[in-house]
Amino acid sequence: MTANHDVVAVILKDHRTMEELFRRMRSVEADRAEALQKFSALLIAHAEAEESEVYGALKRFKNVDDEEVEHGAEEHTEGNEALLALLEVAEVGSEEWDERLEDLSKAVSHHIDEEERTILNGARENVPDERRAELGVAFLREREKHLAADCGSIENVRAVLHAHGED
Repeated sequence: MTANHDVVAVILKDHRTMEELFRRMRSVEADRAEALQKFSALLIAHAEAEESEVYGALKRFKNVDDEEVEHGAEEHTEGNEALLALLEVAEVGSEEWDERLEDLSKAVSHHIDEEERTILNGARENVPDERRAELGVAFLREREKHLAADCGSIENVRAVLHAHGED
């Protein structure tokens, strides 16, 4: 199996990209608005692809904690709510923007840490390589579909939250 299709490796790569985008959003020397735009698109595409292509499939394997999978989906909603709150701030770099950025960072960092320790370790240990590769391909296909549809726009973030029952 090539590592570039292993669903665990693909998800971990996205997590590292998100962490780098957080660093750029905090830097006064970076294009913070551009970093937020990229982060928003990646967060939405990543979460939607996990929920539609990965989480359900992982629940079929014993020793992958179903409660953690459900909790992961709940944390996606929390992250999306924090993302929307940041996107709604008009002035990039303002005090309010920085506060909401930290709220988003806390929500997403908590989710990344928990997901890596529970769901992804469970998948790595209990899901056969071939199935992880299939899930990686499905995840990437779904993620790209969302990225191509401008999924990080403020309108779409609102629509995603509405679809998940959060207003």
